[in-house]
Amino acid sequence: MGEIIKIKSGDGFVLDAYMAQPENAPKGAILVIQEVFGVNEHIRSVVDGYARDGYVAIAPALFDRVEAGIELGYGPDDMGKGVGIAFSKLKMPETLADLSAVITQLSEYGKVGVVGYCFGGLLTYLSACNLEGVACCSGYYGGGIVNVLDQKPKVPLILHFGELDAHIPMDQVDKIKSALPEVPVYVYNADHGFNCDMRDSYNKEASTEALKTTLEFFATHLS
Repeated sequence: MGEIIKIKSGDGFVLDAYMAQPENAPKGAILVIQEVFGVNEHIRSVVDGYARDGYVAIAPALFDRVEAGIELGYGPDDMGKGVGIAFSKLKMPETLADLSAVITQLSEYGKVGVVGYCFGGLLTYLSACNLEGVACCSGYYGGGIVNVLDQKPKVPLILHFGELDAHIPMDQVDKIKSALPEVPVYVYNADHGFNCDMRDSYNKEASTEALKTTLEFFATHLS
């Protein structure tokens, strides 16, 4: 459904991105931010899904800064490699600049929303706090948000977590709720990665409900 395009960041670096467009005039635009597994088949399917729902959607290959074309699976070795790249090799100012470049490109299609998963959930939160041109953000199970609560969102934000998620225990979610009383936080009877239908932790009910909530949120803020 979609295609690979090139995005030029502010420092001149060029990275790949997967882009999909709706059949009819777009309702707006969505920046989809990857997990630690790269812009793999699952993330491309998420982009395609938002296009079917009427939005121009782009997922930038953020790992291109380290190595081009990284697509990982969900085993422990791939998990370790992805976490290492995301949290040890990427430089956050460059990553945010890459996201900003995508937002600029998407803005020609209307207001821009951001959605991200896992590592992308953290980046979604940081996008809400730091990036211009963002209308609203929906972050899924963003590990590390609890460590950046000194940064406050400047745009409407919703967050999704799984109560069975050992990576983000409920005491962390409670801290996030306390620090951000104006932010709706949705908790599902699900594990980390519940949105990804290629992982053992996939939960169809939670995934469906979170997507419904996100699409309603986008419809409100991107119209």
